[in-house]
Amino acid sequence: MEIKQTAMAGTLESSDIQIVLSQGSNGIEFDLTSDVMKQFGDDIKQTIEDVLKAFKIDSAMVKVVDKGALTPVIKARAITACQRALDMKDQPQWEVL
Repeated sequence: MEIKQTAMAGTLESSDIQIVLSQGSNGIEFDLTSDVMKQFGDDIKQTIEDVLKAFKIDSAMVKVVDKGALTPVIKARAITACQRALDMKDQPQWEVL
């Protein structure tokens, strides 16, 4: 699916993550900032990529600011950002959960 609009989910509070999705032109591109980048950077990216694949998004610019979010929080924020970017706020795809 193609991203229709830039969308954001999450906050910059402790134990949260902010994800901004916008249209991309060269696959999935990440701009990731995290205090735990060395330990969990790959896991954060993989969790977000899995959600993007579930929504059939294959081209996007993903800006991520992590403040120590756990995996379920990362997944929830990614799902919300995808639904907003695809303008599906009122018709959630429950099967991706």
